[in-house]
Amino acid sequence: MGARGELFTTQIYLDNRSYFFNVKENRTGDVFLQIVESKSRDGAEADRHQIAVFSEDMQKFLQGMEKSLEFIEKDRKARQKAIREKKAAKEAKYGAGAKAAGGKKIYHIKSDRNAEENPKYEPPVKKSGRVHVVSKKSDNK
Repeated sequence: MGARGELFTTQIYLDNRSYFFNVKENRTGDVFLQIVESKSRDGAEADRHQIAVFSEDMQKFLQGMEKSLEFIEKDRKARQKAIREKKAAKEAKYGAGAKAAGGKKIYHIKSDRNAEENPKYEPPVKKSGRVHVVSKKSDNK
């Protein structure tokens, strides 16, 4: 993924205007098309403003839009395919889930191999929720 979530970019250059068709992905994973019109000014920075496409420029505008829409469609199909493959791999590893268990979820718990080697530490005084005071003085009388 490129800068600022860009997935695909194409440009159309006209006399004094440039159109940028940016396919982007936001933080939540939604893919969208951003259309920016940049108009050059005499010796100054380019002025970016609301898009106004004229009829004589419509063909070039639509060509760029078609390229972007084709990319979005290919990307959507690739994502769906990847999701299906990931789901199939998960089902192969853990079973069919709810279908195999008769509607119940199956949870896999990792075994604790080190439990025998390192027994769990238990304090010398049972905790009952009350404050316990344990003296460290020896019983030398």
